[in-house]
Amino acid sequence: MARVLTRAAPDAPVRARPRRPAPRPAVRAALLGYLAVRAVGVLVLVHQGGAAGAAHRLSGMWDARWYRQIALHGYAGTAPVHGPHGLYEPYAFFPAYPLLVRAAALLLPLGAAALAVAWAASLAAAWGIFAVAARLYGDRAGVVAAALWGVLPSAVVEGAAYSEALFTAFAAWAVHAALRRRWVAAGLLCAAAGLTRPTGLALALAVGAAALLELAPRRAGPGGPGAGPAGAVPVRRVDPRALAGALLAPLGCVGFISWVGWRKGRWDGYSRVQDAWQTRFDFGRSTLVALRRLLAAPEPVWLADVVAAGTLLAAVVLLVLSALRRQPPVLLLYSAAVLALALGDAAYFSSRARFLLPAFGLLLPLATALARTRGRAVPAVLLGAAALVSAAYGGHAVFVHPDAP
Repeated sequence: MARVLTRAAPDAPVRARPRRPAPRPAVRAALLGYLAVRAVGVLVLVHQGGAAGAAHRLSGMWDARWYRQIALHGYAGTAPVHGPHGLYEPYAFFPAYPLLVRAAALLLPLGAAALAVAWAASLAAAWGIFAVAARLYGDRAGVVAAALWGVLPSAVVEGAAYSEALFTAFAAWAVHAALRRRWVAAGLLCAAAGLTRPTGLALALAVGAAALLELAPRRAGPGGPGAGPAGAVPVRRVDPRALAGALLAPLGCVGFISWVGWRKGRWDGYSRVQDAWQTRFDFGRSTLVALRRLLAAPEPVWLADVVAAGTLLAAVVLLVLSALRRQPPVLLLYSAAVLALALGDAAYFSSRARFLLPAFGLLLPLATALARTRGRAVPAVLLGAAALVSAAYGGHAVFVHPDAP
């Protein structure tokens, strides 16, 4: 009798059998593809401002100045700055990235150390994004996903002295560990992410919820562990590693916020520090006001605001597609939480595209669609065109736009 071979639908995540570690050629292809698209952005920056000017801006603009000062002087030694709405203090910035910069500065000048840590983190993030996508949808989708992350509108920040690349690296590998049910590793990576950016709460929520699902009641089949003579019965299998992962996940973020509260002498000290930046969660009210202003205002608007609005709307559509294509709960919940924070934030509308950089799961519907095309020409052409557009906007964000990218 002839054997009938079947294949899973391209959009369906492969969960039935564990995948072997991705072959080295696929990993190399993902990292080289990511470096290629980011090289386009670097060349545009060098063309606009020269090598020294580009490096100076990437290592010293806006938040990068704060991270460098914290790396050099610590929190206590970094002087606050008077702003229009209060006193800007270094406690608004999480410690993981400046600590790594401080360590790298033992071997490199401070600016070079800040950029070296950011670029190393961006490669780790691209690798992690590849690993997640390859595990769910195959190696080709993983390679495309890593390149897509490098052509996002705010991808220039991935090579700047900002913490987004480091956070995305921790987040991608935490999700990968959760998909493999390595809960302790996932929890530790979540804790590290929570020491990198406040978005760590979104990651902790997703990984913690996925870990706790492992503790939910299961049904044992006939003859299985816990099954009675009448057949399947409910059983509860408590995995101590899942419980440990859920408990570890929020420790980094909660720990730093608690430490800031202790330093400020009040339980809501971190929120009060953020008041100077007018950063708070207003459930999307400010976002709606900004969108209405873009549509109705007669005066010219900044390109960054248009890009932010387009990125937010695209992210909502991609989240719906991710849900329809049944992404694993840990990935879907993480993407939804990051998007909710970006939509609900009250400050810096033009930075919303940057806030969405860690939401790599939203790229997977696009990655799988491109990976299904026959041949390599179509993905290569589209990614190349996207790299040029991203590079042009990156040059605008670094050298033209007056606010933070």
